[in-house]
Amino acid sequence: PVNVGNPNEFTIKELAKQIIKLTNSSSQIVYKPLPADDPLQRQPDISLAKEKLNWKPTIELEEGLIKTIKYFEMLLKK
Repeated sequence: PVNVGNPNEFTIKELAKQIIKLTNSSSQIVYKPLPADDPLQRQPDISLAKEKLNWKPTIELEEGLIKTIKYFEMLLKK
């Protein structure tokens, strides 16, 4: 398998805060116990994708979230 994730590490809390901000949501973050098999590190190694596919991410997280939010807003308007 080739990982094509974003090599920048961020927490789920940081991601949730960013989504709440970008969507102007009044949602609150709810903390739950982590599953026993929860990965401690969420920073994919994309070296194989770079080496074999000459691939690397070209869109930063915030830009990707904005595009994704706009896409789903469009779908919900239909």
